Amino acid sequence: MVQVVQAGDRQLISLELEADLVTRIARQAGFACTVSDTGRGLNLELTAESREGPLLLFDAADSTNLGWFSRCQFYVDGHTGAVLQTPMHLGNRRDARGRPLANSVRLQIAKELPAAFRLAGRQQVNEQAVYSVFANLLSALVQTGVAVCGGTVVKPLAGRGEETGGRG
Repeated sequence: MVQVVQAGDRQLISLELEADLVTRIARQAGFACTVSDTGRGLNLELTAESREGPLLLFDAADSTNLGWFSRCQFYVDGHTGAVLQTPMHLGNRRDARGRPLANSVRLQIAKELPAAFRLAGRQQVNEQAVYSVFANLLSALVQTGVAVCGGTVVKPLAGRGEETGGRG
């Protein structure tokens, strides 16, 4: 249930997201998922264990990825990891040598948002909408692609750099 809370001179939307439901959604999308609840958000480690190729997280600036970019529904700010127009932040998981894992990402879902926050299409935010966006993001990572726009914090896993990102 969405609640509006006063924090000083700011109003925040407080979401009551259920870690068990998030885990079930991830499993249905083909991901192994570990969740930790920080009170202000959910931190997830997601791994597509049965996937043979890398997750479809690609560099939006690479012209060879134009086909993916044209059907893309989600965009990640490569400087901050923010998944644009969602309450989520995405990051790479890394192996022992510091290289991005091709089939795994970290995701944070905020449970506190500014009262004026809206999802894509100016949709008001509530728990059901966040669960739906989360499921759609996971689907995009394995089916249609998610674009990384600029920056060096979030590394693409598919596309031109796929050969290096896919090796273990």
